[in-house]
Amino acid sequence: MKPIVSICAFLVLSIHALSQKTVLLAKNLIDGTGKIIANPAVVISDNKIIAIDNKENLHLSKYGNGFVIIDLGDYTLLPGLIDAHVHPDNSSDDYQVGHLRASSAAKTLTGLKAVQDLLSEGWTALRVAGDEDVGFANLEIRNAINKGLFLGPHIYGAGHYLSVTGGGGDINFISYEQKIIPDGLIVDGPEEIRKAIRTEIKNGSDWIKILVTGAFMTTGDNPQNVHFSPEELKMAVEEAGRRDVPVMAHAHATEGIKQAVKAGVRSIEHGSYMDEEAIDLMVQHGTYLIPTLTIDLYFKEKLADSKALAKAIALAKDSREGMYEKLRLGVKKGLKIGLGTDFIGWPANYSAREFGELIKIGMSPMQAIQAGTIVNAQLLNKDKEIGSIEIGKFADIIAVKGDPLKDISELQRVKFVMMGGKVVKNEKITNP
Repeated sequence: MKPIVSICAFLVLSIHALSQKTVLLAKNLIDGTGKIIANPAVVISDNKIIAIDNKENLHLSKYGNGFVIIDLGDYTLLPGLIDAHVHPDNSSDDYQVGHLRASSAAKTLTGLKAVQDLLSEGWTALRVAGDEDVGFANLEIRNAINKGLFLGPHIYGAGHYLSVTGGGGDINFISYEQKIIPDGLIVDGPEEIRKAIRTEIKNGSDWIKILVTGAFMTTGDNPQNVHFSPEELKMAVEEAGRRDVPVMAHAHATEGIKQAVKAGVRSIEHGSYMDEEAIDLMVQHGTYLIPTLTIDLYFKEKLADSKALAKAIALAKDSREGMYEKLRLGVKKGLKIGLGTDFIGWPANYSAREFGELIKIGMSPMQAIQAGTIVNAQLLNKDKEIGSIEIGKFADIIAVKGDPLKDISELQRVKFVMMGGKVVKNEKITNP
């Protein structure tokens, strides 16, 4: 009988995926805004949520006919998860040469598989923070998804990162006689920055990524050094702003964080060596912080013997305790902290480890969930479309079997995923 169950499950999933009118029933709903709703009935038409009712008193006739009902029993519904810092094309421990080993076409296929795997684990929106590709692989993936060629998450972000000569986006361990193309865009001075930003936007970037300081994972640079001058940062923000494109700033060094915030970037990525003054500046300017805590866990747990990552692992070990201390202070001061993992191709369910790390820095489970839903939607300026389960928003909805407010690790075991009203995954059906 097992093959018959599998076939039936496939047919049910197919019907649900094609259905334009659906009702989701569950035990509880965590809506992303801070509300918990018991016995919810989420009514969906086409790709949008049209009503949030109570399943005990549900009268579907008032919404029309032809609804498919998916009863998830004692599951908990949540908004689709949003990761604000990913690198889907990255599939090796040495990202500085990864783009030299595979074509842009190969990177596109790698990235497509990665984002679809992430979607299956509940990540319905991603912000790409530049990637190891000399082309625009991730933007091509986004465009193909938007055209309906593939099912995948919402994708936003930058094609590349901008770096100074000798910075984190450059290749600093090759003889000067060799002409190697780095995966970052190497820019020196305001005018080169202007040109690079115009090129990025021309080719579809809806964010600009700039490496303000050195990096953990690169050879020949120091993350505590500031690489771009205030004049260069000012040009980056102003030029991107002419096209209504926000800037994300990779910044570890304390002074680099402060200069980037003063220049007007929308988010600081990492923030490893921030101090209280930097926190206060971010709060004052409304700047978001994406601390990317999972990547250090992954290196320590899975790649501890990697020679390519020896620098990153050592630096993380030295800085992590101080960073967590400052993050706890940031939480107390009301710093806007979003969720970003720095995803580099690990198993997709590993990404939800970030929620547990956010709790370690003083967030409540509800705050941690909001960091990966509504807060990130606000960061993306997409909170009218995604980030919470509310009427009028896209039906990007996930479900877990237990209560993530009691056990945040439930988000590592997502059982149901709906993207724009289409069922992507339903383990309750396939494993009754």
